[in-house]
Amino acid sequence: MKILIVGTLNGQVGAASQIAVKRGAKVIHTDDIREGLDTLRQGKGVDLVLVDIQLDIETFISNLNAERINTPVVACGVATDAKAAVRAIRAGAQEYLPLPPDAELIGAVLSAVAEESHAMIYHDPAMDDVVRLGKQIAPSDASVLITGQSGTGKEIMARFIHRNSKRKDGPFIAVNCAAIPENLLESELFGHEKGAFTGAVARRIGKFEEANNGTILLDEISEMDPRLQAKLLRILQEREIDRVGGKKPVPVNVRVLATSNRNMEQSVAKGEFREDLYFRLNVVNLQLPSLKERPKDIAVLAEHFIKKYAAANDLPVRPLTDPAKRKILQHSWPGNVRELENTMHRAVLVAGPTEIDDEAIMINGQAQAGASPQSGGQMGTGNPGDFVGQTVADMERKLIIATLDHCLGNRTHAANVLGISIRTLRNKLKLYGEEGFNVPAAGGNP
Repeated sequence: MKILIVGTLNGQVGAASQIAVKRGAKVIHTDDIREGLDTLRQGKGVDLVLVDIQLDIETFISNLNAERINTPVVACGVATDAKAAVRAIRAGAQEYLPLPPDAELIGAVLSAVAEESHAMIYHDPAMDDVVRLGKQIAPSDASVLITGQSGTGKEIMARFIHRNSKRKDGPFIAVNCAAIPENLLESELFGHEKGAFTGAVARRIGKFEEANNGTILLDEISEMDPRLQAKLLRILQEREIDRVGGKKPVPVNVRVLATSNRNMEQSVAKGEFREDLYFRLNVVNLQLPSLKERPKDIAVLAEHFIKKYAAANDLPVRPLTDPAKRKILQHSWPGNVRELENTMHRAVLVAGPTEIDDEAIMINGQAQAGASPQSGGQMGTGNPGDFVGQTVADMERKLIIATLDHCLGNRTHAANVLGISIRTLRNKLKLYGEEGFNVPAAGGNP
């Protein structure tokens, strides 16, 4: 893990750095926010930022968000400065670390950030061949196209390949091509020079340069604009990128992995995706089975998510009752592992003190049973008569908001479950908000 410390930390920089180094981290230090932002713009693969609470953390995080630099931020300050800690959390810091630094506490923070949330958890034979092939081709530099329904764990597989490759000590950089507006994706991938366009206040290293000597994952690549597809093809052929506004190409040594939840051959046939790029990416294809096709994994994954979210919310780990187990085993899980994860997260939060009963397993919009009409989330009981008198637009709105609530506000996950692009979802949510409907707050990926 690489940590960036920004500020003096009330003279505790040395102590914090030594503790982090003993825990296996590499530490970079800058004195102020400006230098910290410059370091992150250079794409040095920072995994965590510790920021002095006396600095303007709100401005720092707003700059990170504006420039789409997705690095966790932890505020640090004297334990008695409660108001400053609250301001930092409200500004977007993920944690508050009191000073002077405590070895166990710093270790816990590092462990939380480095948590192996990308482990391949499976018991069902349907996954055996896929995992075996993934491990077999991992040591090569071949491009890999990972396909499967939304929520099946395509990014998990990509990280598995990276961890088992010769590049495992290099960076792993993931880019969601569907979640970034088209006019920003080129800069996000290839970087830009200062002044290349309005808002380019400094040179920014793109994700390809950031992934140099490592692996880049192009998530949902089928959503990429055809113009960028042509540029990506050139990168795969020439192994060099052009920054937006740059004057000369920059060589890169990157292995490219890509994912899609679409039928790529159909996309090629329809002219939506370049055939030559498809063949470049599809040196090896890994097709992940749906959760319905790997039923023996349902209970195993459910137990894993219960432990994960109990720990994250400081709650006891409670067992599933037999009715709850039957309920999750009987469901078809159209949203796959992601839907199961969200369902178990919610169950951990609403279950009783000693066990997780079937009432806590809210599936297929059951969580919306008490929603008010103005929230736009109630879908009715499922009887055809419930829908009489409602327009298609009304039903669409209710379905979208109910799905978003089910996904705990995660826009990307909801769009995948609904089978629409993230851009379409954002536009509809903006419209619903303007019309006065309650839209669930963003959670996870915006």
